[in-house]
Amino acid sequence: MFPRIPAMVEASTPSRIRSMTTAPASSTQNPQAQFQAKMADIASKAAERHAQALAERLGLGYIQLEHFPITPEALALIAEGDARAWNVVPIYRTINSIRVAAFNPELPEVQALIATLNATYHAPVEVLVTSEASLERSWKLYATLPKIREIKTGLTISEADLAHYTQSIQSFHDLHDQLQKVSTTEQVTLVIAGAMQTRASDIHIEAAEKEVLVRYRIDGMLHDAATLPKEAWKQLIARLKLLATLKLNVMSQPQDGRFTIEASAGNIDVRVSTLPTAFGESVVIRLLMSNISGYAFEDLGVRGIAYEQLKKEIERPNGMIITTGPTGSGKTTTLYAIVNKLNRPEVKIITIEDPIEYHLKGINQSQVDPRKGYTFAEGMRSIVRQDPDVVMVGEIRDLETAETTIQAALTGHLVLSTIHTNSAAGSIPRLLSLGAKPFLVAPALNAMIGQRLVRRICTDCKEVMTLAEDALERAKKTLETLSPASGSTVDWATAKFYRGKGCDACQNLGYKGRIGIYEIMVMNKEIEKLILSGSASEYDFQDAAMKVGMVTMIQDGLLKALDGITTVDEVFRVSE
Repeated sequence: MFPRIPAMVEASTPSRIRSMTTAPASSTQNPQAQFQAKMADIASKAAERHAQALAERLGLGYIQLEHFPITPEALALIAEGDARAWNVVPIYRTINSIRVAAFNPELPEVQALIATLNATYHAPVEVLVTSEASLERSWKLYATLPKIREIKTGLTISEADLAHYTQSIQSFHDLHDQLQKVSTTEQVTLVIAGAMQTRASDIHIEAAEKEVLVRYRIDGMLHDAATLPKEAWKQLIARLKLLATLKLNVMSQPQDGRFTIEASAGNIDVRVSTLPTAFGESVVIRLLMSNISGYAFEDLGVRGIAYEQLKKEIERPNGMIITTGPTGSGKTTTLYAIVNKLNRPEVKIITIEDPIEYHLKGINQSQVDPRKGYTFAEGMRSIVRQDPDVVMVGEIRDLETAETTIQAALTGHLVLSTIHTNSAAGSIPRLLSLGAKPFLVAPALNAMIGQRLVRRICTDCKEVMTLAEDALERAKKTLETLSPASGSTVDWATAKFYRGKGCDACQNLGYKGRIGIYEIMVMNKEIEKLILSGSASEYDFQDAAMKVGMVTMIQDGLLKALDGITTVDEVFRVSE
């Protein structure tokens, strides 16, 4: 049942209600026309009586909108498409009051819309019942206005809310219990606050046959966090769509939207994606911190000789540094950390991204728009005319982008970019397969970074463990090929491995946070000769790099496992 709202006395007083009537039939009308007019009048009055009865049953006011003065400011609260989809219209708005007329206020989508208006504008929303005929006349007013902006909503989580959730949610079980007790508006806030508290990067809300499943992606892994009753789904999806300015009445097509959470620690950009499935739309919510100035190059996890080599390469005035790895391997974070290290008043830095994931102070960031012909390649041609010192290109996807970035690297710019390959050595064959010329690739490349992300062992519950025999043999065999030039050695007589047994601090997962495992391949004369030969494979490039001290990703991970940073299982999981 929709919450009882005091009726609007003026609109509900019978003496003030304007009945919708038709003009009396003239004596010249034929009997058929008179009959039709009479039947239309009877149907109209019946519709109004039905609306009045519904208003009385719900304890709400009733209004007929034929002569009600609806202002443009009121119409601007709800987009025309949403108004028509759910048979509502905003009719009155002041700083302290909002009135909305609805044909059926009991619909979950209407309740979610009202809750969103209330939360967004911090004003009480009075709901009145009206007929479909009144709504049809009111919707025509949208066409008379120059332009009606779409409803713009936002979600603010106060420090008091966060403190409350921190105290009341210590586990996924607590989250599940709390979600059963709160309203739809609070459910959305609670789910997002829970994700922030558990450091989740994504929230998955999935409609199943008998329930709604809420899952968090924490440190790259999905975990079941809570369930909701199936009947809560319509209101929840409507609330999320309103926040992300998605179309409420579109349920059979994917949609993408976004909104912002305002928090004292920095705004969080929230991206919402919906996808139709068998039991309802699936929603994925990605949380992105707008400010990642805290990401430092020194904290990435690059160590030893590799750190010194990469530090030297990023300080060069020109050339290319490429990060490689699958989606979700931390390539963008690595590039941003390098950009942060280079970000000084005397250095001009421009980025071209798809999309801009994080906003960096003091850096010119540009987003591609293929629909308008603004691609990575086109952006690069324009960027070099802006006289930058450092250019970051989101991804090299095609020959045109490869050629423009290589030319920029050869003409006095330091270029940072990503490419999809499995290893640092694989970036060279990938560039050549795109059609880049070997005699340009060789002098342009400075360094190639292969990387993955592994979960850190929770320091609150870390303990020594005995490694399984097969895992130990595999680890020994992998580390046997460590190059003497790498400066890393292993004493197996004293070697120890660790794990997290699980505690409240890590939601009993045994892991908390992530760190990168890396391989840094720096250009040298032997690798340059292999490129120019035109016949070298990825393995040839890797062997050449290991001879001069390169540590592979899996080796770097196992060394971190021996240092108690991560587990051997985790290293093998991401390296396979």
